[in-house]
Amino acid sequence: MTYPIQINGHNFAMHASGVLFWEEQSMLLISDVHLGKVSHFRKFGAAVPQQAVQKNFDVLNESVAFFKPRTIVFMGDLFHSSLNKEWALFEEWSAKITAKLVLVSGNHDIISPLRYEDLGIAVVSELDLQGFLLTHHPAEREGWFNFAGHIHPAIKLTGLGRQSVRLPCFFKTKNQMILPAFGEFTGTFTMQPTDDCEAYALLGDSVLKVPIKEVKKRRRSAR
Repeated sequence: MTYPIQINGHNFAMHASGVLFWEEQSMLLISDVHLGKVSHFRKFGAAVPQQAVQKNFDVLNESVAFFKPRTIVFMGDLFHSSLNKEWALFEEWSAKITAKLVLVSGNHDIISPLRYEDLGIAVVSELDLQGFLLTHHPAEREGWFNFAGHIHPAIKLTGLGRQSVRLPCFFKTKNQMILPAFGEFTGTFTMQPTDDCEAYALLGDSVLKVPIKEVKKRRRSAR
């Protein structure tokens, strides 16, 4: 269910749900939940199952129960749109959480920060802790290791028979890790692997390190 990784002397655990746990800080990083998106789509006639609304909260609860963090940081795009009925569900959820809640604001976070502050949730543009920079959009800043979201990274795996599958992933380079989107129906962006990157694919209930050289080899042979 988890895959451990050490970055700059600190210990992290990647979880199959797409969250990242920072052990030394007892901090859970969650990116691109996009609450409200299902209700937004259904409002305009999209055939999205209603149970997908509850699924986000169920997986949030499972992740929090598993790690028991002191702090939960939402790495942007917590809520997809303007207020809709999912906001009331989020209010109920946040009232039951004992961990400190922080939102690193993203491009979809158009709800007034005052709404979050009324729930005891701090809203910031970025966080910097012990050499780590937490942002929504990927950022390159000298001397910092960046955790970010926004892109909804995925990796494409191709089999011997040219069958392929695209899987959400944690995508890491020397000074950055991009977290997968947590929310249901968020879509993905296929990353182009390079020799100096690492990808950790989400496989339902597990996290698998992807052999990048093999991915590149299969991609060349498929042309």
